[in-house]
Amino acid sequence: MGAFDTIIFDLGGVLIDWNPKYLYRTVFDGDEEKVDWFLNTICTYSWNMEHDAGRPLKEGTEQLIKAFPEYESWIRLYYDEWPKMLGGPISGTVDILKRLKQKETFNLLALTNWSNETFPIAQKRFDFLNDFEGIVVSGDEKTRKPFKKIYEITLDRYQVTPEKAVFIDDNIDNIEAANEMGIKGILFKDPGQLQKELNALGIKI
Repeated sequence: MGAFDTIIFDLGGVLIDWNPKYLYRTVFDGDEEKVDWFLNTICTYSWNMEHDAGRPLKEGTEQLIKAFPEYESWIRLYYDEWPKMLGGPISGTVDILKRLKQKETFNLLALTNWSNETFPIAQKRFDFLNDFEGIVVSGDEKTRKPFKKIYEITLDRYQVTPEKAVFIDDNIDNIEAANEMGIKGILFKDPGQLQKELNALGIKI
C-alpha cells in the first residue's frame, strides 16, 4: 500500500448533482432572476446549512415563515418538494469511485453536509452510496464541515490516520479545514481534474 490508504468523498457537488434551482426554476416558470433572488434572500444557503448541522426541518421552516409570512407557500416547497432538487449522479466521479472500489486498496468513506431527514431519500436513489465503508452525515452528528469536530468524528470512527487520507470536496473552506487536520485535500472541479490529481498523488485509476 502506498502513501495513502483512505479516500474521503464529499457527496453533493462531487458525486451527486444537487441544486435547489432545479425546483424553483419550475416554481418561477424559468425566471432566473426570481430564482436567484429567492435563494439569495429567503431560502438561503446559510439557512439550509443549519439543517445540515442538525436543526429539524420543521423548526427551520416555521422560523422562516414567521420572518417572511408572505412567502409561506414557496418556503414550504423547499423541503416538501426537496427530491426535485436532486439532478442525478455525477457520472464521471461515480466511475472513479467504482474503479477505486474494484482495486480493494483503499478505505472509501464519505463525509457530507446533509440533513439527516433528507439523506435517506438520496440513499434510496443512488446505489453507489453502498460502495462506501462508512458515511458521516452532518445532520446525524449535529455539526458540519468546515468545523473541526466533524473531521475528528470521521477520523476517530474509522481509525483513519490523517496523513494517509485524501479528502475530495467542492468547497474550499472544507478543503482548508481538512488540510489543517493533516489530511490531503483536493478541491473538486470536474471528474477529469480529479483523476489527474489522484494520479499525481500515486493513486492510479
